Amino acid sequence: MKLLEGKVALITGATRGIGKGIAEMYAQHGAKVAFTYAGSVDKAKELEATLSSVTQIKGYQSDASDYDAAQKLVEEVMAEFGQIDILINNAGITRDNLLLRMSKEDWDTIMKVNLDSVFNLTKAVIKPMMKAKSGSIINMTSVVGISGNAGQANYAASKAGVIGFTKSVALELGSRNIRCNAVAPGFIETEMTAILDEKKVQEWRDGIPLKRGGKPEDIANACVFLGSEMASYITGQTLNVDGGMLT
Repeated sequence: MKLLEGKVALITGATRGIGKGIAEMYAQHGAKVAFTYAGSVDKAKELEATLSSVTQIKGYQSDASDYDAAQKLVEEVMAEFGQIDILINNAGITRDNLLLRMSKEDWDTIMKVNLDSVFNLTKAVIKPMMKAKSGSIINMTSVVGISGNAGQANYAASKAGVIGFTKSVALELGSRNIRCNAVAPGFIETEMTAILDEKKVQEWRDGIPLKRGGKPEDIANACVFLGSEMASYITGQTLNVDGGMLT
């Protein structure tokens, strides 16, 4: 059963890892997909070529942390697709370091990319959603935003901010039939984790109740649910997809 038939989704940072997994899963469930990328032109074209036989898809080179660029992006997506039913704020980076050694630039960059981008895209997309009296906004946070983590004060703060933002937007826009939820991934195995020391990775797996790392499709499945009518009475929530890590 295709849960997203007839819907248009805008996904930020979709050329690799979790974002790519969401784009692929959304296409399988019938959604038309607009996605953003920073510099990976080849990967963007590859994703378009792979999914174009399944659904309407288009990539936009856009910086989600740039307020004006986010406004322009939404205008272009509306012109191309005619609607935006689902926004997935997935773009994010890490700049890990102990607080004693963390630079002001490392702090500012993380806040700009991980938190400002969520404000920028949400601010831009709520106008067409309010006009349509419908919409689902899904913000990618992290279990680190809930638990904290040594060496990630900047990242944890940005992701905790996403949770607070999500709850506030849900309260503001619920009367307009616009839902806003967050997904908090745990340890998700992607090409980025593939370069890590296998012994260390196995230690992380052993510490998870389900005894494995997550896959991008695990996060994508949660996003399909939250974007679909199956979640029509769910808003302001943070869904942990972490194998029981924070249980």
